[in-house]
Amino acid sequence: MKTYKTLFSFTLLIALIGALSYSAFAQLSVNDGYGEYMRVPAGRFLMGDNYEEGDPDEVPVHIVFLDEYFIGKYKVTNAEFKKFVDDNGYENSEYWSAGGFGEYGEIPRHWNSERFKGGGITGNANFPVVGVSWFEAMAYCSWLSEKTGKVYRLPTEAEWEKAARGTDSRRFAWGNDINGHYANFEFSDDPFERGLTPVGYYDGSVHGEYRTNSNKSPYGAFDMVGNVWEWCLDWYASRYYDVSPENDPKGPDTGSSRVLRAGGWVDSAYYQRCANRNSSFPENRNPIQGFRCVREK
Repeated sequence: MKTYKTLFSFTLLIALIGALSYSAFAQLSVNDGYGEYMRVPAGRFLMGDNYEEGDPDEVPVHIVFLDEYFIGKYKVTNAEFKKFVDDNGYENSEYWSAGGFGEYGEIPRHWNSERFKGGGITGNANFPVVGVSWFEAMAYCSWLSEKTGKVYRLPTEAEWEKAARGTDSRRFAWGNDINGHYANFEFSDDPFERGLTPVGYYDGSVHGEYRTNSNKSPYGAFDMVGNVWEWCLDWYASRYYDVSPENDPKGPDTGSSRVLRAGGWVDSAYYQRCANRNSSFPENRNPIQGFRCVREK
């Protein structure tokens, strides 16, 4: 097993290679009519806690190679998920091959909650959809695949982390320091301190009297940390990094909970780090859990 020191010797090389990718590809995107997706070019990055400050499940730091993919520019919004709801997505079993068909009614759990900015309430269209289980997120991806003729799915844990932090081993999507002008988290003192923010709020612009800093990731995705946790494709295992393959890891074959990434508005800055890992039972419909999709090349 390589030591931290040995792994850090790869960081500069990977970052230099990645810099070419940033300049050439960072703003390239695709849009199949259901939102913008940012290109993440094929290549290597260092996955895990590069600063020896995280939890035991964030180590060992290891090199991962990923094929090219496209990551959602934003978390899936209420407006986007409403199209699935209105198209009878909850009633078509073909979208539920991952399971859960018929178990969740016809709308997300908090759809009619103003407290959690549910999509059933006028004015909440641009907030991230919450209260969706892993199965509902998977069904949405299947529906999106059918509508576009392209393959949409949840990101693997490795895809999520690379899209968030790039190849230069940064703590957060924008750099190594955090404050409430970058993201929505506990005690951040932002205008939405005790609730959700709309997607893309932290774009460097001024909202009223509050100036934001852009939290855009190296590949152009926003809100990769903070606001709402995001479902990933993988089963969760605390020591998966000990056995993770280098090429396109997809998590353990089985498990009881699915990976969550990104941190939420109720969580401290510690949980907003790109390396931080979390998990939840796939049937859970928590009001601080949402998702974003990946589009395959």
